[in-house]
Amino acid sequence: MGSYPALAFLLLFSATLSSSCDGGKVLVYPVDGSHWLNMKILVEALHSQGHQITVLRSSTSWYVSEFSPHYTSITITQEQTQNIESQDFMTSFLKRSIEIRRNKGTIWAFVEFYRNIFNMMGDNQKVVAKLIVSIFENETLIKELKETRYNIFLTDPAFPGGVLLAHHLQLPMVFNVRWLFNGEAHFAIAPSPLSYVPQLFTDNSDKMDFFQRINNMIRHSILAYMYYFVSNPPYQAVCDHYFGPDVSVMSLMQGADLWLMRVDFIFEFPRPSMPNVVYIGGFQGKPSKPLSSDLEEFVQSSGEHGVIVMTLGTLLSNLGPEISEIIASAFANLPQKVVWRHIGKRPITLRNNTMLVEWLPQNDILGHHKTKVFVTHGGTNGIYEAIYHGVPVLGIPLIFDQYDNVVRLKSRGVAEIVEVTTLDVESLTSSLKNILDPEKPYKQNMLKLSQLHHDKPMKPIDSAIFWMEFVMRHKGAAHLRTESYKLPWYAYHCLDVMAVFVAFGVLIIALVWVSCRWLIRRLISTTKTTSKSKNE
Repeated sequence: MGSYPALAFLLLFSATLSSSCDGGKVLVYPVDGSHWLNMKILVEALHSQGHQITVLRSSTSWYVSEFSPHYTSITITQEQTQNIESQDFMTSFLKRSIEIRRNKGTIWAFVEFYRNIFNMMGDNQKVVAKLIVSIFENETLIKELKETRYNIFLTDPAFPGGVLLAHHLQLPMVFNVRWLFNGEAHFAIAPSPLSYVPQLFTDNSDKMDFFQRINNMIRHSILAYMYYFVSNPPYQAVCDHYFGPDVSVMSLMQGADLWLMRVDFIFEFPRPSMPNVVYIGGFQGKPSKPLSSDLEEFVQSSGEHGVIVMTLGTLLSNLGPEISEIIASAFANLPQKVVWRHIGKRPITLRNNTMLVEWLPQNDILGHHKTKVFVTHGGTNGIYEAIYHGVPVLGIPLIFDQYDNVVRLKSRGVAEIVEVTTLDVESLTSSLKNILDPEKPYKQNMLKLSQLHHDKPMKPIDSAIFWMEFVMRHKGAAHLRTESYKLPWYAYHCLDVMAVFVAFGVLIIALVWVSCRWLIRRLISTTKTTSKSKNE
């Protein structure tokens, strides 16, 4: 009898060894900032399944820690920092973006908007391409990476340095993705009819009138220009040098084995997809934890009125004193308590119903039963947490995809949008009261959306883990990947086939026309000959 505990221990120890031996080796090349926040969730989930994780990080990384219990890091020396990793740059970029939006509707604003985006994107792509070259030239590092024999390469292709490295190491490639360096990711791999699939920066839904479709076409063409002349050239130079002129970063992305798409169609508009796209939108959602004692006390003091939560993300929290005073004055008009993540000078008009914090546990406070409204810039992570917990949204979109995100929520009847450039106390107060009004359907619609989001056969994070392990087990997923990206553009659109059909049709018409002319001439000639014979 006494030997049974020892036997049980041996069996458990043996199972542990077996589990660790079955674990794969995963090489991760992340994008910094908010993109790392959701990549980190995948890394931790993979680690919990017994996989060995190695994360490549730059020496200037802001978010990606060098030390972690969940992964081993390799730090790459980087002399020049990406400007999106700079608080000062992002504050300046936001200020410039708001100035441009004040003139929205003018040709000047249209041109300056894209110039602002192009300058920022172009500078970042050059820095990433330079970093990848430094990795390629580090023969010791490349040898180490190859000898480790990783099972998969997990990366975010928004800045596609990892795409080039995965190809260099010849590893099966898995994307944690929503955006590419030229727009929304679906446009690279799936049919995307512009008649009902809105492009980035259009602010359109999937129900577009004639003029909105014109706008959609124009915006799509501009993003194509950005790809060819702004984003791609630094990477194409790397491809030409190391892989040959027949290889492009776009073809490498299209050849990825698996796309873990951070999209859920309760939020995104329906559209065509592909077999190797797995939808994991909302995978960061999780039950809320208890709040700290001081925050819980403040939230409970709201009584029946509840709490409004406001945060504009890590990089965009400082809107300047003028806008901050407007927001503080609007909050002062409400009976609700407000928890506001605010960076900068304390607004003069702030009242005791508002608590300013430099950081807040966003998921935990959104999951609190007292939370009534979420005021946000429209970042994807926050939006999915609001959906997870069933909290309606007031959007103050600022840059990038944020306006498009909030448009999607508004189309579902769970959000209102206020324009930051025309923001005033009255409009902000009115919008908040509108969402808080129990007679309005915002809360009910969001609860329905949340119910749909939760009603799945498998949690998004579990689906992500399954498919990554699927790629490990089978050394790729080529059977799910279309080979259409290998076709030239004219063959993809069957223009060569249509050209043959047109040529064949023209040939038949020409033959018929020539035959008819010949018959008519023959008939006329015969008629004349017969007439002449009769006259004689």
